[in-house]
Amino acid sequence: MKLSIAIADTHALPSAFVVFRGFNECIPKAARLGFNGVELALKRADEINIQQLQTLLDENQLEVSCISTGQVYADEGLMFTDADAGKREQVKVIFRELIDLAENFGQLVNIGRVRGQIGNRSKDEAEKLFIAVAQELCDYAHPKGVTLILEPVNRYEIDFINSVEEGVELMKKVNRPNMKLMPDLFHMNIEDRTIGPELAKHIHFIKYIHFADSNRLAPGQGHLDFQKILNELFKANYDGWVSIEILPKPDADTAAQQSAEFLLPLVKEYNEKREEVNVLIK
Repeated sequence: MKLSIAIADTHALPSAFVVFRGFNECIPKAARLGFNGVELALKRADEINIQQLQTLLDENQLEVSCISTGQVYADEGLMFTDADAGKREQVKVIFRELIDLAENFGQLVNIGRVRGQIGNRSKDEAEKLFIAVAQELCDYAHPKGVTLILEPVNRYEIDFINSVEEGVELMKKVNRPNMKLMPDLFHMNIEDRTIGPELAKHIHFIKYIHFADSNRLAPGQGHLDFQKILNELFKANYDGWVSIEILPKPDADTAAQQSAEFLLPLVKEYNEKREEVNVLIK
């Protein structure tokens, strides 16, 4: 298991759910705190200078864990389920460029609120639009080794795919090997029956996990039992990324430090237990 933290560019709107803002300044900060990677929250692929990014990653011995896309919805108002075919085409253009970037940086592209709303239509109609766009993008991404990861989001933020179980059912309909789920503990605390057991139950569909506490603050600042959640992930043999996507309160630096200090010992213990099991198997 590796630990990452979400970073956006300095001009990202307040609606961007990230801890840090500013790649040049904050990628080194993430390394100093002990994170293994950074999740890049982007609106467009050209927000990133590829050479500068590679230099920053190399100098700080970090990886890109994922490219997240909430700003495509929050800033641009674009979504997979838009009734306007022209706007759906805009989404596909943006995502193809992000997929091209992800081919060399993380190989994962998140689909959060950009998946869109149901609105006044039937769920089936919205679902068909989503599936068509998702399948086309998955087919584009597959030869590049890139996986798209859908994040279930709670009902107070969007009306389409709120729980992990709903996400699993949609994955089956998309029916692409490079379409997976990206559960977020904050949303799961609102929508799912349980957290750890639900993650374990659907582990074959899960590629990446967002960590936040019940109040969307740093892990350890709310009431979620992260040790129990990690125990369930351990039993399910999860070995992917967990990423910190929280409110930057009381401020970004404090929130990031709280997250690192609380989670890094737990992640270290988790990986040591996995290594012990692997040695026994061999």
